[in-house]
Amino acid sequence: MTPLPITHATLTTALGAGLSAHLEALGDQRCGLTACSFDDVDLPGWIGRAAGLEDVTLPAALREYDCRNNRLAWLALQQDGFVQAVQAARTRWGAHRVAVLLGTSTSGILETERAYAHRDEAGALPAAFRYEKTHSTASLARFVAEALALTGPSWVVSTACSSSAKVFGDAARLIDAGWIDAAIVGGVDSLCLTTLYGFHSLQLFTADICRPWDAQRMGVSLGEGAAFSLLQREPAAGQAPLARLLGVGESSDAHHMSSPHPEGELAAAAMRQALAGAGLAPEQIDYINLHGTGTPSNDAAEDRAVQSVFGRELPCSSTKGATGHTLGAAGGVEAVISMLALRHGLMPGGLNVRERDPTLGVNYLQANRQQPVRHVLTNSFGFGGSNASLVLGKE
Repeated sequence: MTPLPITHATLTTALGAGLSAHLEALGDQRCGLTACSFDDVDLPGWIGRAAGLEDVTLPAALREYDCRNNRLAWLALQQDGFVQAVQAARTRWGAHRVAVLLGTSTSGILETERAYAHRDEAGALPAAFRYEKTHSTASLARFVAEALALTGPSWVVSTACSSSAKVFGDAARLIDAGWIDAAIVGGVDSLCLTTLYGFHSLQLFTADICRPWDAQRMGVSLGEGAAFSLLQREPAAGQAPLARLLGVGESSDAHHMSSPHPEGELAAAAMRQALAGAGLAPEQIDYINLHGTGTPSNDAAEDRAVQSVFGRELPCSSTKGATGHTLGAAGGVEAVISMLALRHGLMPGGLNVRERDPTLGVNYLQANRQQPVRHVLTNSFGFGGSNASLVLGKE
């Protein structure tokens, strides 16, 4: 594929708001996870909660979209001069030539959960509840497009944990087809009762903190996050991109509703496709940001998949021990973390490992490694075997 400049990016997670906050937290190997305390949830476990969402106030013109998910989107958009960068792109290309392509899994479902808790005696939902503007998955893209005054193609991908990685591929295809000149890509997912209790019912949300690649890993620590990247057909004169999107790989296992294929065969196929699109050999990748959820089956399957493509020497790690698993936002969040790795030569060590699993063979970093990084591959693998791999580079 033709390399696409990523001219601007931002993110907000439990580690903080904006690129600098994340670079500092990753550099310090700081964990953003805290003991589960959210609404009236009574579950043991750890969560990655974004600070300050209760205090976010949307502009009056966007107030109908008010929900935790869109507040998180709004908070992220205000960081790193991202709104101003989009305004410049809108002026340059035209509002109708800039797409909004985002991923989410639960969107604003918390708003519906709260509405159900306040039904009247006849079972009717509160009159103020606005499903279309809050809970609906489409509301995220509508909200962002309206907030940024964009009128180009707009949609939301919801393929569980691969959602906000797959939209990078959507943007590349639309630009290549000549339908658009730029795109806002990424994703947003916020905490809600459905995911906390749902993952608990699957025995995936456990009392122990998320420990990717640990011998005693037991499950995920759920988090929330928002990430946005601005892809453009070409950068403005004199503008140095943060990174370039070099390759995209996508595949579908169709193996099980909630478990990956144990051998990771089609996860490996997504990685190979991303490499082929980038025109790179496996040995040209410097670091892999793993999907690495900390569940026994996911880490084992991904370990096998990575070994089958890259062998055992390539440095890799999961950053979910720091942010929690941000579900539909994970692909976008970890793409931006991968851009930080490229820009600052930082391979972040995976957190919370007490005893490395001796049955897993990849070169899993437990401490930060500082060295030049030219190419990064980042994996996002969702429920049902929806796999996406991205290759990002400097050139």
